[in-house]
Amino acid sequence: MTGRYPPSRDEILARLTGPGSRFEIRTEDVLGEPMEVFANRERSLGQLLRASARFGDREYLVTEGSRLTFRDHLDAVAALAAALREEFGVRKGDRVAICAANNPEWILTFWAATALGAVAVGMNSLWAGPEIAYGLAHSEPVLLVADAPRRALAGQPAIPVLSIEDDVPALVTKYAGAPLPADIVVEDDPAVVLYTSGTTGRPKGATHSHRNVVAACWFHLLNDAVPAALGTPLVDRRFLLVTPLFHIAALHNLAVVRLAVGDTAVVHRGRFDVDRVLRLVERERVTNWGAVPTMAVRIVEHADREGGLGAYDLSSLRTFNLGSAPSSAGLKDRIREVLPVAGRSMGTTYGLTESSTAATLAGPAELLADPDSVGRPVPTVQVEIRDVAGEPVPEGTEGEVYLRGAQMMLGYWRNPEATAASTAPHRWFRTGDLGTFVDGRLRISSRRSDLILRGGENVYPVEVENQLATHPAVRECIVLGVPHGDLGEEVTAVVVVAAGSTVTGEELREYLLGRIARYKVPSRWRVTTEELPRNATGKVNRTQVRPR
Repeated sequence: MTGRYPPSRDEILARLTGPGSRFEIRTEDVLGEPMEVFANRERSLGQLLRASARFGDREYLVTEGSRLTFRDHLDAVAALAAALREEFGVRKGDRVAICAANNPEWILTFWAATALGAVAVGMNSLWAGPEIAYGLAHSEPVLLVADAPRRALAGQPAIPVLSIEDDVPALVTKYAGAPLPADIVVEDDPAVVLYTSGTTGRPKGATHSHRNVVAACWFHLLNDAVPAALGTPLVDRRFLLVTPLFHIAALHNLAVVRLAVGDTAVVHRGRFDVDRVLRLVERERVTNWGAVPTMAVRIVEHADREGGLGAYDLSSLRTFNLGSAPSSAGLKDRIREVLPVAGRSMGTTYGLTESSTAATLAGPAELLADPDSVGRPVPTVQVEIRDVAGEPVPEGTEGEVYLRGAQMMLGYWRNPEATAASTAPHRWFRTGDLGTFVDGRLRISSRRSDLILRGGENVYPVEVENQLATHPAVRECIVLGVPHGDLGEEVTAVVVVAAGSTVTGEELREYLLGRIARYKVPSRWRVTTEELPRNATGKVNRTQVRPR
């Protein structure tokens, strides 16, 4: 400590993570490489689960029609784990696939499977039949747990299929009173497989160990300890769970963390409907909401309608964060306007499915000061920018973002080629993202695969998209390159506007000419009222966008 008052975040973190502290960070061997880890961490998800007993009758999982306390959840997990072991022979290392919309039974199944040392496979609930078939063939589970719509799509797989609606509750009742299974895993055993978005080619199964998920949890625990050290403990929190559970944002960074902390997860069921979700926030007194940009856009649009957000009591909402996909500075500003209390707390992070949780973090003040930043590396995570030869580059120089830390995935399930292609020596992970460090803060330029090469000039779609998004007629947009005989690639924009809008591509072109270099301005335009195709995490699926 330097004696300054109040202390800086860095000073608080140094105190919290020093020798002998709860969040002590030290260097240990992780799969053959020395890495920084939290010394006092749990060594398995089973240990986290057992420790949740201390929260007793607090509410863990709440939906519009159900409430489950920590005590009831722990008993239900023990019963379901016994059922999976006794009736379906689930053992350590076996895969248990879950394919369903968000519901408490999804979370129960995850905890029951990992308590047995099995691997929970979170399958994308938006997949079509052939994609579900691929996921089952690829992960080879011994059991599929699914809701009615996904069971219909799955057909007749050659493994037992349990229904979320009837079988899971019946098994919990049948095996009520069973003890939790013995904890038989070691830290680097696989715990969960989550499939990447698959915007190009087949989805890859990012495989996370118990160590990875626990490390993700401790990132959040340390974040919570910072305001507590300043005399503002975070209590009575109720988190809205509205992103899909087959993604790290909802599973690792919400469902798991809430169990470790004793907070409530308010689970929204069904498709995102802004009125239903806001009513749920109002009724359940939600305090924290982590949203994807598409949700933020819908909130802003709703606020602009007659009656706006004044029709809802959102006074309980204390924090609102954006993640999972890039968002423009303009959208962040509008959220601060329409949700002034929660919006003031808005920060952002950078991470991937492969990193289990955030690799960088920008707090509210940092984000206001530098809207293009995704923040600084979080404790225990190393972030480097490297050139095409894999060598680190100086600050201010663009290159590929590399990550390293105990939270990074084991690899891609049964895909050694993809694992090798994304791995550098000493367990560094190649993200495929282009970025730059400016004053110690990371800025993401683009996915390397999204970069447009126009006549020898680099055009970053996100830069053009952020400028387009400031036009009042633009609801959302995407910029991409299409083949061109002379230029190599031509900059093309697909712009979504509201019904009745008369804005043209030429008007939008003129709007951009005063804001970005001429070569970056799209020369081909498609203005439409059709929504952009998105995956479940809110990212635009570029391969499905029609330029014409």
